[in-house]
Formats: sequence, C-alpha cells, structure tokens
Amino acid sequence: MTLLLTIYLMYVIMQTRILALSMQQTNKNMGVKLYTLDLSPPARSVMMTCDLFNVPFEKITVNLLEGDHLTPEFLKKNPLHTIPVLEDGDVTLHDSHAIMQYLADAYGKEDSWYPKDVKKRALVNQKLFFNISILFPRIRNITYPLIIEGNKNVDPKRYEDIAEAYGFVEEFLSRTTYLAADHITIADVAALSSMTSLEALLPIDAKKFPKTTAWLTNLKKTSFSKNQNESGATALGELIKKYLA
Repeated sequence: MTLLLTIYLMYVIMQTRILALSMQQTNKNMGVKLYTLDLSPPARSVMMTCDLFNVPFEKITVNLLEGDHLTPEFLKKNPLHTIPVLEDGDVTLHDSHAIMQYLADAYGKEDSWYPKDVKKRALVNQKLFFNISILFPRIRNITYPLIIEGNKNVDPKRYEDIAEAYGFVEEFLSRTTYLAADHITIADVAALSSMTSLEALLPIDAKKFPKTTAWLTNLKKTSFSKNQNESGATALGELIKKYLA
C-alpha cells in the first residue's frame, strides 16, 4: 500500500507540474497588453522589441493629443501619464527602457540582445541611458512646445543640440559596429526609434556622419523596423511639418 501511495503521489506531482508549465505557455501565447501610440518614439521602441522577440501584444492606442493619458483609468496604470505601458499578467510597467529590458529577460531566447554578462550588459545600459537622457529629450524639446503648446518659434539652439547628438552617435559607431557592441542590441532598437524621429527635425548629413547614416540605413531595413517603426516615424515627420508650416 505504501508503494502504491508513493507512486500515486509522484503521479499527482508530475501532472501538477505539467499543468503549470502548460498554463505558463498558454499565458505567453496570449501575449501582453501594450498601451501605445505610433507617433511616440518610446512606444515604437517597445513595439519593435515585442516584434523581434515574437511577443504577441494587444495594441491599445492612447491618444496623447486627445488627453487619453490623463484619464483616471490610465493614471491608475501609470501616475506619470506617459506611454508606453505594458501589462503582462500581474506585472505593469512604464518607461520604455524598463519594458524593453523586461521583455528581453522574460522572452528573449538568447542573450545577445541584452547580455547577462554584467560588463556587456552595463555597456548596453549605458547606451539605453544615452537614448533617454540625450536623444529623446532633444526630440521632445522641440515637439512638445510645437505640437502640444502650439509654439512655432523653435530656438535654433535646439537644432544645434540635435547635430551634437548625431556627433555622439558617430563617435560611438567609430568604436563598435553598433552602439554598445559589435552586434545589435536593444540599445540600437531604442536609439532607432529616436533617430528616425530626430531626422524629421534635422536631416542627417551623410558626409559629416557617414557611420551614423550607414547604421541607421541598415536598421531601417530590418523587419521589426518596417513592421513597428516605419509608419509611425513617417507620421510624426508629417505632423511636425504640418505644425511648422
């Protein structure tokens, strides 16, 4: 009887584990919820990350121009009222870079995009911080006053700041093939969404920034860029032209 009981308990435990694994796989197949807007560079970077890691997502558009991000329902998800916001089961995240890092760790099948080696990861993080502290603010410094506040008087210094940022990217690419390594990482994906928006404000001089031009041209050809970045970047460029007219 004791042997039979032991066998039965082992069977129950095995079936429970199989069921748990099946439920985990089912949850992954169901995908995540992503509160986003195609015009937004940070949102596009997360959509591209979902694309490259094959993470299905329910796309929930949050129209900043209509104030969707200020509703009580959205503020419960993100008190900072920014996009994107990711919901994955019981996890809710805001900040595009935090979301990209999470997706890489949770869904990436190999770690070249976001290395587990602490030194290699630190270099990727460094370039992610460069994107959030240098590239994206130099977009927002023009687009927020222009589109949200209706201020068409853009300080020429803002364009000088963009050219300076291009110089930083050119210097990084003179040291490694991609921003953080000799292979592509999520830092390049984040920067891609910003750079394709910055060039709508100030076209990149191919003679002055040849490595940046080649790097950006190659990234634009990727499937994740064409699927999740191209149309939004184009739409933002058209919107900028409209407001500057």
